[in-house]
Amino acid sequence: MKKLIIILLSIILILLLIITAILSYYLIVTIEAEVPEETISKCNIEEKTFQNRKVFIMSPIVDATNYKNNKINSNNEIIENNEVNEINPSNEISKPNSNNEADKNIESTNSDFQVSSDTQKYIIYLHGGSYVGEPEEEHWQFLQDIVADTKATIILPDYPLAPKYTYKEVFQMLEPLYKEILQKVSPENLILMGDSAGGGMALALEEKLSEENISLPNQLILISPWLDVTMSNSRIDEVQKNDKDLKKDALKLAGILYAGKDGMDNYLVNPINGPLEKLKNVTIYTGTYDILNPDVHILIEKAKQVNVNITLKEYEGAGHIWIVRKNTEPSNLAEEAYKDLLKTIDNT
Repeated sequence: MKKLIIILLSIILILLLIITAILSYYLIVTIEAEVPEETISKCNIEEKTFQNRKVFIMSPIVDATNYKNNKINSNNEIIENNEVNEINPSNEISKPNSNNEADKNIESTNSDFQVSSDTQKYIIYLHGGSYVGEPEEEHWQFLQDIVADTKATIILPDYPLAPKYTYKEVFQMLEPLYKEILQKVSPENLILMGDSAGGGMALALEEKLSEENISLPNQLILISPWLDVTMSNSRIDEVQKNDKDLKKDALKLAGILYAGKDGMDNYLVNPINGPLEKLKNVTIYTGTYDILNPDVHILIEKAKQVNVNITLKEYEGAGHIWIVRKNTEPSNLAEEAYKDLLKTIDNT
């Protein structure tokens, strides 16, 4: 009996050491996104810096022959063919006019961030990953397809990740970045979009901007958004049996790390509780086999109470971020939803 207890205690100790090592790694090391080589060949990518964080700008390839030699060097930096830079020598877009007084008071920050594209439609995309993960291959494939199919330019911020950072550092980057983008892109040409945790961030960002009377993007598109990290909706347990991707307890832990010491009562962490009165042109894509789906219905009811209409695109039997996974996990549901998403984007 004593030997069994010793063995069990040894196993527990080893597990604790492994968990401690993993947490220590994420607390010390800054995780940064890396661009897959396939994406380099499918669209033009520029890597910019904002507040010492990477911001990736994905734009359509104007002439495929000009971009076929694009490569990534050992530091994951993009080596561009010289002909690429000649397409837009100024590397800038003229500052848009705005009638919003709050917009006029925005000051540019010190960074090398520039929007260098000739396209007229821009998407700020906030990727999912439970607040702790960088963009996965499925994200890059999904976004490169959107660029090719809509000819839009996508701005992908490599925002700070938990557990090293919390929601505070995330919005200390995202809000100034959005304001910086407003100096270069008119809001009527701008879409804010995100999936999963990034969908929750996108909604929270728009709520914060609305409180500050900053011009909102033309559209807000959310894919399987994570709206409440407390996971307290009673219907979640009912849906859990059909959700093969997400686990309630694991998400609650990630939410705690993201919220930090004092974030659980803040709508930036739980945007389901945020101000909805000024939101416009909101579209949500969600599947019924996703444990985040029940909170979408609560959000829509809350929006109705303040006379805000949210367009719901609900797909029976679809799982979490099934649209994003249309390349890695192809299905008729994913293809159907993706085609509808393209129409939604084209409405901008």
